[in-house]
Amino acid sequence: MIPCKPTSRKLTLFAFFIFIFSGIQLSAQDGKALFQQHCAVCHNIFKPMTGPELMNLEERGPWSDHNKLLEWVHNPAAFMAKDPYTTGLHTQYGIIMTPFPDLTLKDVDAIVSYINGEVAAKNSPKGPTTGVAGEEKPSTSSNAVIFGVISLILAIIALILMQVNSNLKKLSDDKEGILRPEPVPFYRNKIYIAFVSIILFIVGGYYLTKGAIGLGRSEGYQPIQPIYYSHKVHAGINQINCLYCHGGAWESKQASIPSVNVCMNCHKAINTYEKGPKLYDEDGKEIDGTAEIQKLYKYAGFDPKNSSSWDPSKAQPISWIKIHNLPDYVFFSHEQHVRVGKVQCQTCHGEITAMNEVKQFAELSMGWCVNCHRQTKIDFNYDSTKGNKFYSIYEKFHDDIKAGKMDSITVKDIGGLECQKCHY
Repeated sequence: MIPCKPTSRKLTLFAFFIFIFSGIQLSAQDGKALFQQHCAVCHNIFKPMTGPELMNLEERGPWSDHNKLLEWVHNPAAFMAKDPYTTGLHTQYGIIMTPFPDLTLKDVDAIVSYINGEVAAKNSPKGPTTGVAGEEKPSTSSNAVIFGVISLILAIIALILMQVNSNLKKLSDDKEGILRPEPVPFYRNKIYIAFVSIILFIVGGYYLTKGAIGLGRSEGYQPIQPIYYSHKVHAGINQINCLYCHGGAWESKQASIPSVNVCMNCHKAINTYEKGPKLYDEDGKEIDGTAEIQKLYKYAGFDPKNSSSWDPSKAQPISWIKIHNLPDYVFFSHEQHVRVGKVQCQTCHGEITAMNEVKQFAELSMGWCVNCHRQTKIDFNYDSTKGNKFYSIYEKFHDDIKAGKMDSITVKDIGGLECQKCHY
């Protein structure tokens, strides 16, 4: 029996939806990528780092409930105030986890699924059927690409079947003496042209939009600096307060870069790097810490053998490469966030105490900032000894809290989403 036109239409729809769903699969949540982007700085799956290991995560604390896990990653400080397990983690590791207000429940599910998959892969016995020992399990993204390729092949097969169906119908009509016009070539067939155009429009529009959204963002930017400066050694191991070097973050718009003289406050006496851990750059090359101190001395014009003759006024500024940049039309004040809002440095800069070479941790996009304003609670309640007394002018909110209508106030509630707050 010769296939009829409805069959061709079904094949067309089948090919179209296969292609579209393959695109959806390719853009689905990738647990590995999310883990590396948000978690890998502080966490290892199998051993403790800055934070605890994440294997068997769902068997500890309240994390079997992914909604609570999402609440924790959105606002660790607020969750810790009511949860003894996370309070114990803070006591054990001495730091509070960086909040990630942009993550969704699907993101959390994908990350946990990736962690469980890695644990299962490590614990599963390696035999002849599991491949070469030490071979990594294909990632979710690799599987998605394979699925997309197979889907594309199926779509091409569907198109070929449509052409075969048309040719068979023509042969049948010729045999029965039915006169029909010559079939339109593939490249002139309006249905095929429309089909290909729709696909190109969807795929091209997706990548164009994705690329346009990313214009001007520098997440992951990590330039090579003139001196290898390890925040892990200074702020982490030696626990130098961030404000010692970046005092402007407490009292001005800019955090500021410390002058050479600030560095020399310590390095007039510290001439060599001997007791700290070995230093490595991003390529795995070992760094000579003592040689880096000598670079500082060159900028400072300092001779450790004749320290008494050093003239700080002759020091030359170090040509550090700026990492975190905001557009000129954006107003951002470190003082407003660090001093008034009590925002931790790690919220925007990542686990800086675990970084050797600093990189841009967050995307610093408008959406990223807006999400933070929507979820970050302010120090609204106050008495004679604590709280921000400025917020006493918001009488309605105080009345709503007393009446039980609200339990907390976020930056959004006090105008944190108004355009002129950041653009004027």
